[in-house]
Amino acid sequence: MGKPTGFLEIARQDRVYDKVETRLKHWKEFTVPRDEAASRAQAARCMNCGIPFCHTGCPVNNQIPDWNDLVYRNQWKTALDNLHSTNNFPEFTGRICPAPCEAACTLNIIESPVTIKSIECEIIDRGFAEGWVVPQLPKEKTGKSVAVVGSGPAGLACAQQLARAGHDVTLFEKNDRIGGLLRYGIPDFKMEKHPIDRRMRQMEAEGVTFKTGVNVGVDITLNQLRADFDAVVLSGGAEQPRDLDLPAHNFEGVHFAMDFLTQQNKRNAGDAEDVAAPNGSGISAKGKHVVVIGGGDTGSDCIGTSNRQGAVNVVQLEIMPAPPEKENKPLVWPNWPLKMRTSSSQEEGVERDFAVMTKRAIGEGDKITAIECVRVEFVDGRLTEIPGTAFEIKADLVLLAMGFVGPRKSSLIDGLELDPRGNVKANTLAYATSQDGVFACGDMRRGQSLVVWAIREGRQCAHAVDRALMGQTVLPR
Repeated sequence: MGKPTGFLEIARQDRVYDKVETRLKHWKEFTVPRDEAASRAQAARCMNCGIPFCHTGCPVNNQIPDWNDLVYRNQWKTALDNLHSTNNFPEFTGRICPAPCEAACTLNIIESPVTIKSIECEIIDRGFAEGWVVPQLPKEKTGKSVAVVGSGPAGLACAQQLARAGHDVTLFEKNDRIGGLLRYGIPDFKMEKHPIDRRMRQMEAEGVTFKTGVNVGVDITLNQLRADFDAVVLSGGAEQPRDLDLPAHNFEGVHFAMDFLTQQNKRNAGDAEDVAAPNGSGISAKGKHVVVIGGGDTGSDCIGTSNRQGAVNVVQLEIMPAPPEKENKPLVWPNWPLKMRTSSSQEEGVERDFAVMTKRAIGEGDKITAIECVRVEFVDGRLTEIPGTAFEIKADLVLLAMGFVGPRKSSLIDGLELDPRGNVKANTLAYATSQDGVFACGDMRRGQSLVVWAIREGRQCAHAVDRALMGQTVLPR
């Protein structure tokens, strides 16, 4: 498996980034590719550890040691076949997944895991460059039809699997372009959009029909889809943002992160300003003091976008205390650790503050000028304000990036049974909702999660739908 002594002889060498001053001038991806020799050397570090804990960290169950070995032996096409057997879209996960597989790598015990994510991305990028990624047509058609609602990674994976099983699949998307949060939630500097477009071309050749600008629940009812199709899959994501409980105010300049990020992606796609920001609702950080509330990936995306737009400065607030610099490996490995992380966007310029609660907005006229905050601590397991710690932060633009609380409550899910968290209720075996013939997967079912979990759920849901329609299935789970 790889080179038996590779991990002893070869140091970890991951991909690097362009310099900050260079990448802040554009919206393109800024990861610098490695050469083939370096990639093969890194794959050689994958040790024959007996129990591949990386499998436990990977939600799609990638056979990581296998394709590492194949890359080391210069068998790239076979490595691609192996990678595609578990993951429909490694070009997405190889760019934006946080790589829980690397946290679970045995070599992470000494803090030098195999560069799994980079090798994965290099396999698929080479596969497209070499022309190895081609449509996979079904041997025969089933005569069954399936509607998939929502074109994020869960919907895309489910649609592709079902089309390959021989079903007629129609994918409905309420936005003007396919991709869900991949298209409009992930900034272009983290993932450009041509990987989505080339997958669409492959899926169209495999028989998937894409219908954009169709808001199911508004333009067409769920019952209409149930009547027109043999099965319906709901994969519309968890789009309801968590709001900030502030005293009522009428100040302009407080926005949800997705409204901000979506507009910039539309601008980058070439949309005119009135299309990217209809009715004069444009949001820009140019020349402004920006405060990002929320310390996760979405908050980080807001930082990178604000700095590229020309913000004067950016402050990021997190209500939780600062995590430790290093995790307690004997306690947490191979699970995902809680530790201090600094994203590429945070490296580009931000002031981070932890254990801070926002109390109210302050403004002049109809414009926000500052926010009032207070420091907090946990006392007996409860978040408690620390007396005498109130302070103000100058703010011309406040971006709320505190995560999502579930699917938007709409006519699409009216009548479906929900779980206690407000997600569409369905288990991970049948993926069936409370209505016959209707299935749910991805964030709409499990709540806010990672792209790799969405792909897993889409694949497993396709397995369940195919079995429900045909009585049996050859699709993998």
